[in-house]
Amino acid sequence: MNLQEKLKELRQKIEEKSNSIKTSNAEFREMLEKANSEEELTAAKDKRSEIEKVEGEVRKLEEEADLIQVAIDGDDNSKPAGSRNKDNQEASYRDAVNAYIHSRGRVRDGLNFEKTNVGDFVMLNKRDIDPGTDGVKKPDVQPTIADEVSYQPQRELQTIVDLKQFVNVFQAQHGKGTYPILKNATSTMATVAELEKNPAMAKPDFDGVDWAVDTYRQALPISQESLDDSEIDLMPVIEQNGQQIKVNTTNAAIAGVIKTFAAKTVGTIDDLKHIINVDLDPAYDRVMIVSQTFYNWLDTVKDGNGRYLLQDSILTPSGKVLLGMPVAVVADTDLGKANEAHAFIGDIKRSVLFANRADFMVRWVDNEIYGQYLQAGMRFGVAKADTKAGYFLTYTEPAEK
Repeated sequence: MNLQEKLKELRQKIEEKSNSIKTSNAEFREMLEKANSEEELTAAKDKRSEIEKVEGEVRKLEEEADLIQVAIDGDDNSKPAGSRNKDNQEASYRDAVNAYIHSRGRVRDGLNFEKTNVGDFVMLNKRDIDPGTDGVKKPDVQPTIADEVSYQPQRELQTIVDLKQFVNVFQAQHGKGTYPILKNATSTMATVAELEKNPAMAKPDFDGVDWAVDTYRQALPISQESLDDSEIDLMPVIEQNGQQIKVNTTNAAIAGVIKTFAAKTVGTIDDLKHIINVDLDPAYDRVMIVSQTFYNWLDTVKDGNGRYLLQDSILTPSGKVLLGMPVAVVADTDLGKANEAHAFIGDIKRSVLFANRADFMVRWVDNEIYGQYLQAGMRFGVAKADTKAGYFLTYTEPAEK
């Protein structure tokens, strides 16, 4: 067997073992994914050891093939120099460069080197090389360039404030009903002389708020193949998305009630102070739920000394206060349209009644589709409670004086 035949046989062995490594790697990954016990994990480790052993055999075969290739290239370059013409000399030099590369720098015969401060480099004739056409560019080696893929999704940033935390939530036991709201007492005691009969005390006055529960639900089929083959645990991602949809649903219902309160237009902080000091009864608590555009106006307002009125606070859930009131920010579209400045100001717990009947997230296997269903659902009702407890504001930039 000559060198050419031996080299061909080695290349064939290398290819066969490389293909077996690919198959074994796929089996190893499947074993690792399905390993649920110590024995199965040990079997996967043994499989990996077998793969590493074959990889070592491939490396040895490649080194042997490189040595044979060097020997073959050396035979091609052993012709007498005097019998070569100019073309043969250039071909010989290319062969010498090829032998140098394949031997990883061990074979240096027939080459000219240039010494530099960072090492020795093979000298090539660059006069006939056009970098624009002969150079290697990224498209030329595109099959060897891997695209990095991240399998961990990042949720898009969005303003999501759960408005349910601000309103009056109670656990409903039926599908509809009436919730009593005690009105503020306005009467006073009468002056009574000694030993006179006590006058009758004013009776408590109640308002009945009618509420009714609606059902909100949806389901999403997920194939078992997508759950099995995904690089991440897919179900928690889908469940998290379902939870966000539920918050969006309750927010939309609460915002729909907020927008029905008495409307007022403000253009200055003085207009806002008039609502706080005069229009709202002092007995009511004060909270502001503002859109992004309304918040932008509040964030730019200064007092007479040039200090911003909107302040940081660690005592409020939102972290911001204005004139002593907690401020919560929602998206413009929650209270209106994009770039519209709206807000609710007042006692939101007395303003909005939230009857919570049921809240569930269910998943089950369906044999017909070979997959799972994720169902999210809620049963709740939202009603307007105390009509005097708040106002729906719209900011309008005042005309220049």
